[in-house]
Amino acid sequence: MTDWLTPAGEPAVLVTVARAEGSVPREAGTHMLVTASGQFDTIGGGHLEHKAFGIAREMLAARRAGRAVAPHLKRFPLGPSLGQCCGGVVWLLFEAVSGELEDVMAQLRQRRKEDSCRITAIDGEEECRLVDEQHRETRIHTDAGGRRWLIDPVKAPRAHLVLFGAGHVGAAIVRALAELPCTVTWVDERDAMFPAEVPANVTIEATDTPEACVDEAPDNASYLVLTHSHALDLQLTEAILRRPNVGWFGLIGSKTKRAQFTSRLEVKGLSTQNMVCPIGLPGIIDKAPAVIAASVAAQLLMVWESQAKD
Repeated sequence: MTDWLTPAGEPAVLVTVARAEGSVPREAGTHMLVTASGQFDTIGGGHLEHKAFGIAREMLAARRAGRAVAPHLKRFPLGPSLGQCCGGVVWLLFEAVSGELEDVMAQLRQRRKEDSCRITAIDGEEECRLVDEQHRETRIHTDAGGRRWLIDPVKAPRAHLVLFGAGHVGAAIVRALAELPCTVTWVDERDAMFPAEVPANVTIEATDTPEACVDEAPDNASYLVLTHSHALDLQLTEAILRRPNVGWFGLIGSKTKRAQFTSRLEVKGLSTQNMVCPIGLPGIIDKAPAVIAASVAAQLLMVWESQAKD
């Protein structure tokens, strides 16, 4: 499902989980964009999303009729009012996308790789802007005059993967990661191997010196090596093992390949203890690119969620 910052190309309503208590489908700071023809992203599905979708559509109909549509905050007890087994409480903010909010969303699209924070008025005159100060979580703030504001951090993905290899498996992994909370630097010497279009979270590096991308990556990045050449795989593996602050490193191949690389690299004083090879979740043995991609994507999500807790 396309994310909420995707330009809708038609009138839209932004639905934001402004506050959440107890067991809920999605946390505060989750967004969904609703248009007359569909939606972008999700606030968790189920009856809550169905109700929110209906309210957003009513706002769109009011706009089409020429009536003013102000932001409004609505409280949903999930158990008593919606019959959902979650049992928590969710507050949703509904905003017609126009004026300042439209400008802010355009800025956020340009700043996907940066942390941002938007402040939007819930009460009174419509007002929405980006601010320099950073906040840790989405919340509702009441000022001295009693006016309520939504403080809504929009954080850049923390997980970054440097993916070496633009073959079938590399392309399948890029597709599998397209809508996940990460950014990807996709590296290969062969420019013609890259597709004409790539997901928004992917940056292509067509270079004759792929090993340079190892040191250029941010600290604690993840690395995945699956090139067309065992010699290049070995060269990149050595560069990654020599680099400090590596978050995770996976190398495509068999246990035999791991043993061969280990014997060659230990001679150079390098340990392969933290090198993951073979890659993917244990028990998944199908070698089809799409299956490998699903397995590796799940493996990476497990790694990244664990790192986020540290």
